[in-house]
Amino acid sequence: MSTKEEIRIGNRTVPVSNPDKELFPDDGITKAELIDYYRTVARPMLTHLRDRPLAMERHPDGYRGKSFFHKDVPDYFPDWIHREEVPKEDGTVTMVVCDDAATLAYLANQACITPHPWLSRVGRLDCPDRLIFDLDPPGDDFEIVRWAAFRLKDLLDELGLHPAVMTTGSRGLHLLLPLDRRTDFDTVRSFARDVADVLAERHPDRLTTEARKDKRRGRLYLDTQRNAYAQTSVAPYAVRARPHAPVATPLAWDELDDPGVGPRHWTLRTIPDRLADHGDPWKGLGRSGRALGPVRRRLDGLVRRGAA
Repeated sequence: MSTKEEIRIGNRTVPVSNPDKELFPDDGITKAELIDYYRTVARPMLTHLRDRPLAMERHPDGYRGKSFFHKDVPDYFPDWIHREEVPKEDGTVTMVVCDDAATLAYLANQACITPHPWLSRVGRLDCPDRLIFDLDPPGDDFEIVRWAAFRLKDLLDELGLHPAVMTTGSRGLHLLLPLDRRTDFDTVRSFARDVADVLAERHPDRLTTEARKDKRRGRLYLDTQRNAYAQTSVAPYAVRARPHAPVATPLAWDELDDPGVGPRHWTLRTIPDRLADHGDPWKGLGRSGRALGPVRRRLDGLVRRGAA
């Protein structure tokens, strides 16, 4: 591939410029290798990208160089790439929607190391089909994140919900709940915040919902702020712009018991074998979207008992 200027993916011809450009020079990972990676993981990854506007995190000079978030579609993008005009506060913005492997490869050629999709899909952008809890350590110790993830899972299990868990490829974990697209963002965010409040009240010495860092006092922040219109979240199987090209990796819950598993455990070079050997632990996740109405009533019961 390093000598080619075009590759064929399905019925699309994707241009490849500067394929030998090192985007991760510490490991010799080139743009061509990034494109190959995204072609390899396209099948499971596209289930989390299709129909979603996305922001492109672009690193034209490699992960250590200057970067920028690109939301609007440049004029030079080919016509076959899906675009969606989405409302914003002062008008609209036309964004990329990555519906196929050719688009994923094209974005990689644009040095989009990490795609960040919306939590909602076209046709009902004001109603998310996923809720995310974002857990990052207050310092460098990942063990508090691991502990918090299991405590949050226990609480969600009490409510009859079954979250999925993913390393972010950066510092922490995401817990994700698939939803049925019938609840607006404000209601979803309110629910997520109330869940976080209940959990923080159970463990006030280790967890907090205090947004101000100077009031957290070393406790882990249960971050629910991504659950808002036009907010994005790192895509499952996305490469992160960090040393050794770590990958946001969906997990089975028993894998998180392994103390050797951290937020950057898997990389661009190890994920293909993981998928080949073990498959995708989130396969079929999108078919299990839940309604929040009955769960909201159970949560309100927990809140009342906690206040009693």
